[in-house]
Amino acid sequence: MKKIIVAIDGFSSCGKSTMAKDLARRIGYVYVDTGAMYRSVTLFALNHHLFNEDGSVKADQLEKLMPEVNISFKLNTETGRPDTYLNGVCVENDIRGMEVSSHVSPIAAIPFVREALVAQQQRMGGDKGIVMDGRDIGTTVFPEAELKIFVTASAEVRAQRRYDELKAKGAEANYDDILKNVQERDYIDTHREVSPLRKADDALELDNSHMTIEEQNAWLMQRFEQATK
Repeated sequence: MKKIIVAIDGFSSCGKSTMAKDLARRIGYVYVDTGAMYRSVTLFALNHHLFNEDGSVKADQLEKLMPEVNISFKLNTETGRPDTYLNGVCVENDIRGMEVSSHVSPIAAIPFVREALVAQQQRMGGDKGIVMDGRDIGTTVFPEAELKIFVTASAEVRAQRRYDELKAKGAEANYDDILKNVQERDYIDTHREVSPLRKADDALELDNSHMTIEEQNAWLMQRFEQATK
């Protein structure tokens, strides 16, 4: 079977990462969570006090420190899924909290951040056999990808999923705050100047608002099999 690139894009909290991880594991492909890469840069910026009081980024300082940002993925043998490491330290849980979520969009809109991470992502996909999810995989990172999926769901459904996920981890969560964050991220992601979130012309759209994980996995597997014939 020929190896291809699977590009999965879509809005925040659509379950893209879970879907992409499950597909990669089933078909034996490498999985890359690009959202985790932008979240890792955000965590680095928070740790180095690179945000102003109004939430804007001290971009000049971050640009000087970007060479110190080393992001990698290592397989977690217990979960069977890759964990994210920032400069050798596992940050998988740290990057999923609300503080990072509420700061990641302005980081992801910075051209030099996107340029650095896109170059790294393109190197990762050099040999194909990769599943990558994010905001601009099918439009900017791999416009030549053989299978492109664009995932969407209502903001309310996505906020509820995020709320349930945080509560399950024992974290503090407020639904209204999460919904506001989801809506703000949607606006920033679709209106930024560099690589805004949009559906590629040749992408297949998947609205999973009312689908179970099993249903969406079956849908995705079917599209993968069609793309590799």
